[in-house]
Amino acid sequence: MTAKRPPLVMIHGAFCGPWVFDKFREPFEAAGYKVHAPPLRHHAEGASGSEGQHKTAGASRALGATSLTDYARDLEKFIAELDVLPVLLGHSLGGLLAQMLAAKGLARALVLLAPCPPWGIMPSTLFEIASAQTMLLAGDFWNQPLKPDYWVAAANSLDRLPPAERLKVFQRFVPESGLATFEIMHWAFDAKRAALVNARDVTCPILALSGAHDRINPPSTVRRIAERYKGRVVYEELPGHSHWLIGEPGWEKIAARSVTWIDEVVGVEGKRAKSRPA
Repeated sequence: MTAKRPPLVMIHGAFCGPWVFDKFREPFEAAGYKVHAPPLRHHAEGASGSEGQHKTAGASRALGATSLTDYARDLEKFIAELDVLPVLLGHSLGGLLAQMLAAKGLARALVLLAPCPPWGIMPSTLFEIASAQTMLLAGDFWNQPLKPDYWVAAANSLDRLPPAERLKVFQRFVPESGLATFEIMHWAFDAKRAALVNARDVTCPILALSGAHDRINPPSTVRRIAERYKGRVVYEELPGHSHWLIGEPGWEKIAARSVTWIDEVVGVEGKRAKSRPA
C-alpha cells in the first residue's frame, strides 16, 4: 500500500509573490500534490505601482521593519492549519525560510531551490561580498522598504530569460523588507540572529538544487548549506541554469526532478509507475 501524498507548501523569494509558482506548481499538481503558495507578509500583488512603476513611497513602512522571523511565524501559522505535515519547497529567500521552519519540525521534506544561506555561513564569492558592501553604502536600509531594481534583477536573477520576458516578470515584482535583507546579507551584525538555523534540528530529507551560473546564491555557497545537513541531503548543481530556477528555460526538468525525489522520500509511487501493467 502506497502512502498518501502530503500537502506541498511553496515559499516564494524576495521581491516576489505566489505568482512565481503559477506554472511551476502545475507538474506537482498533475502528480497529485495539493499545492499551497501563501504570500509572505506585505507581498500580495499590487503592493507596487502598476506596469512596473514600483513605488517605495507606497510600500508600508511596516514592510521595511519586517523580520525573517515575522515571515516564518506567518508561515508557521499557515502550516498549523493543514491537516498533515507538508513538504516545503522554497526558492531563494523562501529556501531559507523553509530551513527555519524545518528546524521547528514543520516539514516532512525540503526542496531548496537556490536557497539563501542561514546565519553563520560565510559568502563564498567576491560577488556576494561586494553585494553586501554595496548595500551598506546605501545608508540605513535595514528599516526601509527596498525598491526592486530592473538592471540588478535582469543581470543576476532573470538573466536566463529572454529580454521581453525579463521585463514582463519584473513588472510583477514588489518592494522587499530592508530588515530581512540585512538579516540575510549582514548576519554577522544581527544581534538577534534572525537567520539562525540549528542544523541538528533539521531532521527531514532535503533536496538542494543550485544553478551553475547563479551569482546571487552561487553553487559554492549552496554546497556549504548542504554540507550542514550531511546524511540527510541530496545536492545537485544544474548546468546551464542561473537563479530563476522556477521559471527560466528548463524549469520543467527541475520541477520533474523535484516531484520524483519527493515521491521517493515520502513513499508514494509516481503516476508513471502506477500506470505500468501488473
